[in-house]
Amino acid sequence: MTLAVTGGTGFVGQAVLDAASRQRIDVSALTRRPQESRTHVAWVRGDLSTQDALVEMASGARAIIHIAGVVNAPDSAGFHSGNVAGTEAVTAAARDAGVKRFIHVSSLAAREPGLSDYGHSKRLAEEVVQTSGLDWTIVRPPAVYGPRDTEILELFKAARWGIVPMPPAGRASMIHVDDLARLLLTLVDAGSDSHARVFEPDDGRDGGWTHAELAKAIGQAMGKRVWSPNVPRSVLLGAARLDRLFRRKSAKLTPDRARYMAHPDWISAVERRVPAGMWQAEIETRDGLAETARWYAQHGWL
Repeated sequence: MTLAVTGGTGFVGQAVLDAASRQRIDVSALTRRPQESRTHVAWVRGDLSTQDALVEMASGARAIIHIAGVVNAPDSAGFHSGNVAGTEAVTAAARDAGVKRFIHVSSLAAREPGLSDYGHSKRLAEEVVQTSGLDWTIVRPPAVYGPRDTEILELFKAARWGIVPMPPAGRASMIHVDDLARLLLTLVDAGSDSHARVFEPDDGRDGGWTHAELAKAIGQAMGKRVWSPNVPRSVLLGAARLDRLFRRKSAKLTPDRARYMAHPDWISAVERRVPAGMWQAEIETRDGLAETARWYAQHGWL
């Protein structure tokens, strides 16, 4: 079996390639830059706007796992280009190559498209998939963490100093990147129970995590007792404007992201759980956070 994967050089994509390699699954993976050779991986040079490369990637594949997307952009056009137009191009390549099975990695942000340009673009991308004529499954991961992640890294760095600032009071679900990767591979041949379904997987913790609980767990992973103040929405938006002013296109905390972060409910929906007989999370989040802290330390990221 050969799989086609977009976003294979990213955080989630690398975990998928690792998991596929352990299962001796051959993967055709899209890349914009030259990559070191990997067992069971054939790299295809191109991006989501290179239709010939997308068709080459898809040719002969059992399924496509579409992970690539834009999580940060200077404006709505940037999100539309990366998430909506990019998904249109990948679904078109699937049809051209005769690939029927399509696993699409979305986001919980698609549930609230009015909150952010990012969420709006992810909802539109889902609609592209749902009307593609392909045999699709959509996965909306909650907050994904694990080795190699550069987003949650900032909270681990803060925990060293005994303080982990969090968004306004709320709750969120979590999932380890290895559990997510295993789910994406499982869905390729999961059968009719997964077809034309939108899944919201998580770590199995009912009700998710309060922001304070999550900060405490990160502190424990770092061997620290931490204070976790909730940053008011107005302060979060003000900090985002300053980040945009000083770092411009390189800004990480954009106003768009701040609006998303300030939302109080990012818990995976019970009615969209993956059937237990198909997949269940294996990594308890406290254990996963501790493992992630060790990885950061071993690789000099802290």
